[in-house]
Amino acid sequence: MADPARRGLLVTFEGPEGSGKSTLIRGLAERLEALGRPVVTTREPGGTPVGERIRSVLLDPSLPELRPETELLLMVASRAQLVREVVLPALAAGRIVLCDRYADASVAYQGAGRELGRARVDALNDFALAGAAPDLTLLCLLPPAAGRRRFGDREPDRLERESAAFHERVYAAYLAMAGSGDPRFRALDATAPPAGQVDQAVAHLRGLEHDLLAGL
Repeated sequence: MADPARRGLLVTFEGPEGSGKSTLIRGLAERLEALGRPVVTTREPGGTPVGERIRSVLLDPSLPELRPETELLLMVASRAQLVREVVLPALAAGRIVLCDRYADASVAYQGAGRELGRARVDALNDFALAGAAPDLTLLCLLPPAAGRRRFGDREPDRLERESAAFHERVYAAYLAMAGSGDPRFRALDATAPPAGQVDQAVAHLRGLEHDLLAGL
């Protein structure tokens, strides 16, 4: 549940490739802004000038030699910059932060997908987050094969090009989060139309006890 002492709210969005997170965030931001709520949208990796440069390396398909350990450290470096430059100031200012991927992405992609293990990822995330844990994490659940069909003719990035086995491990990690019993995680049906997904997200937000969501 949301910390009543925190002025803002941090809502993160997770899911496998092609699960519609970006579309959902845009729709939810529009819904909240129409109600006069102060919203900040951002993404991982990226979200800052430094983070966007790191993102360009992480997703560059011409760099297949990037090692799993390097990938994890770059993800965490981008996250540390985002937390300090965007997330913490926005929370202190009483804004709702909607973030496309966050710390749980490294649990799924590097911990499970790259098989680096949960303990190593958790230790680095603790260092990067500086206490800025999400109040709510919405899991957009879509099987990897269905997500790939949504790419169309677009050229896949370095992570999207990974093996089916890699993406199945990532998806399994997200399913484990959804079934963990942790109240922070709320699963969404990513096969629903965009407006329906926004309605699902709003329903979960209503469960948070926070002044910013009064009357939602």
